[in-house]
Amino acid sequence: MLEPLQRFYKSNKIDTSIIESVTCGEKYVAVLLKDGNLGVCATLMNKVDVKISDLDNFDVNNIEHRIVVNAYYNAFFNNQNQYNIEIDIFDELDFTKYSNVVMIGFFKSLVKKFKKEKIPLHIFDKTDSDSVLTSMQEQIEYIKKADAIVLTSTSILNNTFMDIVDATKPRCDIFMLGPSTIMNKEMLEYRNIKVLFGSVFDNNDYRVIDAIAAGGGTASFIGYMHKVFLL
Repeated sequence: MLEPLQRFYKSNKIDTSIIESVTCGEKYVAVLLKDGNLGVCATLMNKVDVKISDLDNFDVNNIEHRIVVNAYYNAFFNNQNQYNIEIDIFDELDFTKYSNVVMIGFFKSLVKKFKKEKIPLHIFDKTDSDSVLTSMQEQIEYIKKADAIVLTSTSILNNTFMDIVDATKPRCDIFMLGPSTIMNKEMLEYRNIKVLFGSVFDNNDYRVIDAIAAGGGTASFIGYMHKVFLL
């Protein structure tokens, strides 16, 4: 199976004529479509300088391209679904039923909830050095043993997604999480992916774009996004 960005590019080639703007910030990129749909993707601190015309020649091995294309598909797909309610991952799932939970990507607010409920958790993050993190050298071994994984959707843009999901055992529930999540049901066809937790925005919400242009991260626009899920 092709990794997600190649898969979506093959079935829904990028149409630059429907893109209104691409905003490249320090921590996020925002793609606004002419119909008002807005998608975002984290940069993982990669410097991104991509113009709309560059997407006519999408280079799947170029991290800058991958970030903007992720945001494009976020904008393209995320509002095509019907979401009944807004919900947080910890409210929707009962993590106490799992014996070995792994988090890939350091979601600090979510980690606090795990600690409050005294649920054991092993956390991995390439871009952070917090003392609560487990060494990246041990990630694959922990993935192989996990029965539940909270997986950052930035694993798609940095092209680690397939290695992670392919390393899981047959009975392991993977939950994709983060504003970068591409909310397309085809994502649920990948090995062990059970639920997509992502975000949608109001049409033409320039508050989000302005926050991203100013270098803001998730905290700068969290008040403007709607947390939704797809299963």
